Formats: sequence, C-alpha cells, structure tokens
Amino acid sequence: MYKNLRWKLLTIVVVIAVFFTVGVYPLMADHFHWPLPAALKAHSLKLGLDLKGGVQLELRVNTDDALRITTTSTSEQLRDSLKNSNTAYGNITVVAPTTFRVEGIPQDRDSAFRTAADEITTNYDRNPQGAGAYEFRMKPNVERDLREQAVDQTLQTIDRRVNELGVTEPQIARQPQNDQIIVQLPGVSDVAHAKDIIGKTAILEFKLVEAGPGTKDDLLKQYNGTLPGDMEMVPGSATTAGEPASVFYVVRKIATVTGQDLRLAKPGLDENNQPAVHFELKSAGAQKFGKLSGENIGRYLAIVLDNRIISAPRLEGRITDQGRISGGFTAESANDLALTLRSGSLPASLTYLSETVVGPSLGADSIRAGVIASFVGLLLIMAFMLIYYKLSGINAIVALVANLVILLGLMAYIGAVMTLPGIAGFVLTMGVGVDSNVLIFERIKEELAAQRGVRAAINAGFSRVFLTLLDTHVASLISALFLFQFGTGPIRGFATTLSIGLFVNLFTSIFVSKALYEFELSKRQVPALSI
Repeated sequence: MYKNLRWKLLTIVVVIAVFFTVGVYPLMADHFHWPLPAALKAHSLKLGLDLKGGVQLELRVNTDDALRITTTSTSEQLRDSLKNSNTAYGNITVVAPTTFRVEGIPQDRDSAFRTAADEITTNYDRNPQGAGAYEFRMKPNVERDLREQAVDQTLQTIDRRVNELGVTEPQIARQPQNDQIIVQLPGVSDVAHAKDIIGKTAILEFKLVEAGPGTKDDLLKQYNGTLPGDMEMVPGSATTAGEPASVFYVVRKIATVTGQDLRLAKPGLDENNQPAVHFELKSAGAQKFGKLSGENIGRYLAIVLDNRIISAPRLEGRITDQGRISGGFTAESANDLALTLRSGSLPASLTYLSETVVGPSLGADSIRAGVIASFVGLLLIMAFMLIYYKLSGINAIVALVANLVILLGLMAYIGAVMTLPGIAGFVLTMGVGVDSNVLIFERIKEELAAQRGVRAAINAGFSRVFLTLLDTHVASLISALFLFQFGTGPIRGFATTLSIGLFVNLFTSIFVSKALYEFELSKRQVPALSI
C-alpha cells in the first residue's frame, strides 16, 4: 500500500462525514421531517431572501434632522458663551436645519459678541443682518459631511439592531449617491415589529426637571407666558386618580448625559417586580452622571426618550455608573428599548418609501428549480465522465460528490447564505470540478501514450497539473473577491459560493482523486488503466 494511504483515506472519510452531518443532513431532515438535534439546526445552511421569503424595506434618512440637532446644539453653545461673557442678547432661534439667528446684540457689546462667536465660526458663516442681528449658516462642506455621516451612522445602527433581532444574514446597503437605504430581512414574519425596532430614533437624554408635571398653561404661567430660550417643554405621563394622564415638564434643551454615554442596557425588573431597563454608563458618562446627581439630590430627573419623558424619579442619592429606567413597560417593550439603546440612537428619523414582501412560495419554487437544475447538471456530468473516461470517470464522480458535500457543509459551518445566484455559483463549481479532473485525466493519458507505467503516469499527471490548477483557481478566486467587494447582495451570494467552491475543489481534485487512484492501485498490480 502507498505510504500514508490509510491516513489519507481516513481523513477523506472523516471530512466527508463531518460536512455531510453539518451541511447535507439538516437539509434532508427538514425535507423528510427527520429528527434534528438543536445544535445542528442552529448551524444549518441559511437561505437568503429570494429563497426563504421575508421583507425588503426601502428607507430614506431624513438628514435634515441631524443638521437641526447640530445647529440647535451650536446655538445653545453660543448662548452659554454669551452668558459667561456677560453679553446681553435678545433672542436665539433656529430658523432652518442649517441656520440659526441671534437678535438684540447691543452696539457697545458687538466686539464681545464677535469674540464669543469666534469658537463656532469654524463650521458656520456669520452674516450681519443689521440692528444687532446676526445669522449663522452652516458651511456647505460641513453640511455635506454631516449628511454623509448621518447616513453612514444610520446604516451601522440599523445593522446592529437587525442583528440583535436575530434575523439571519440580513442585507443592509446604501443606495449609491443618495440618502436611501435598502434593508432585506429573510424569514421575518412580524414586519410591523421589525419596522418599529429599525425606525425608532431612541435618543435617550437625562435632564433635570425645572418645573412640572403640569399642563402647558400652568407651566407657562410660572414663566410669565414665555419659556427662557435655553429651556423647553416636553410631554410625559402621570397617573391621576388611578388613570394615566398626559402632562408636561419644563427641562433644559441640552442634556448633560445622553444615550451616547451608555455602555450596556438590558431588560430586568424594578423593586416592584415590574419590567424595567437596567443600564451601565461609560467612565466619562459615569463621572458626569455622578456630578449631576450628587449636586441635585432631592430634585427630579427626567428620563427623556425620543423627546418624551418616560419617567421622572426623585434623586435620593448620588448615582454613578449604574441606573434603571422604569415607566410602565411590558416585558416585550422593555426588551425592545434595551435593544435599541444598546445599538445606539439614530442620528435622524427614517421615512419608509416602500415595502416588498417575498412569500415563502416564491422561495420554494426557486429552491425547487435550483435543485432540479443542479441535479440534472450533475447527472449529465456523471454520464459524460463515465462514457468518455470509462472507469476513471467513477473517480471523478466520487471527487465531485465529495466537493458538493464539503461545499454545503462549509457554507453551513461559517454561516454563509445560500441565495438564488448562490445556486448558480453552486452549479458553476461543479463545472470547475469537472474541468480540474479533465486536465488531470488528459495529462495522465499523455503520460501513458509516452509509454510510461500506470503508477508513474498517475504521479506525473497530478504533479504536473497541480501548478496549472493552482494558477486557474487563484485567478478565479481574485475575480470572485472583486465581485464580493464591489457587488450588491445577489452578486455577493454568487461570489461567496464560488469562492468556497474553489478552495474545496483544490482539495477534492488533487487530494481525494489521487488517494482514490492510489487505493485502487494498492490492491493489485494493474497492467493498464481504464481511462
């Protein structure tokens, strides 16, 4: 027997058995309703939207929201600077997402105003309007960069939220040169819940309550009918005579601690065993929260989510890195809030442009057509190899079947998704496998025609073709990698299957095929080779 042949055959059997168990058996078990362990079911081959069904959402990022938040923050920064420099002013108002206006600057304080405003002129152009008024407009390059950042951050946040929803291999991509995003969610049945999680802005802020709760009119009376420029009125809820009622609170516009300071958020229970959300803060956030709570013991702290106060507990002591959000949650809503807080807030709201539902019947038809095409192609290849290469064709067939089994197993193991274009890559892999065997067999025939012995011809055929196979596979792999890098979802599915198939084919066409030849020749002296 050839040296190490026993270990080669054992390796082949083990590899095929393992990948058959991981990749092929779960598919057969699902089709024939065989028992399937949970571990195998969790790692079974995943199907894409076109095969499994699901939903495709087209969203638009309202980037004006992100610009308005930045402009508001900048205007409040200027307000604080004017207060610190004792510069009087009449009013500061945000008039557009990229513009705010300052009025009532005394003529004798114009120089002090310009000095206080120098800090923000890096991003805003200052335009005098006369009569002590100035308009600050965001610079075009800053506006363009902020819009790009808003879309990119939205893309990343949606990706984190969808992954935490447990959706298998979602496809999330930005439409070129605009603010639209495509989200594909295979296997999702509760579309409304998914849309709610994806589209929730989840801007969390912690603000001290300056006044309230109360009605709008009652709160305005406390400020003589007009709120100070650095404060705002935010809606909330309270319980009156056992019934929930809408109320309002007065808080400052700029929050000291926000959701950006969160390190962790998870669902849990409060002291009354009611659903709540427990959170932990990053070190910098813990310092700010400790200072805020420590200096304001006895006051009420508003927990604001998406510009609505969900609770306003009394500060009984200094709080640093841990806290709890409660406010009449259900177990599901507490879990959803924890999920959205963990994934981070959206920098802007979303508008749903379209929703396309792909039914499972379409997926079943696609799978059936793909399986039939693969099966027919496999049968035709087998027939050709047996007719043209005689008994050596059996060698090629075994290597080809091993190729497909290992390919399915690897895709399942690494969590790759099988899509309709992926099935095309699957069929192409069969062609590449056959091509590799054809090159080897033709080289062996040339060696036999040169009057070399059977064993020498086989060894020479494999060794001299190896570099050719390596060269062609590397070239094809480079093409597949470019398709994966620059292609869209369907093209990536094709490139993924093809890339894995190329690696597997090198193993089966060289290692498996030669081991089978060696096994046959080890049993007896073979004067001739059926090829």
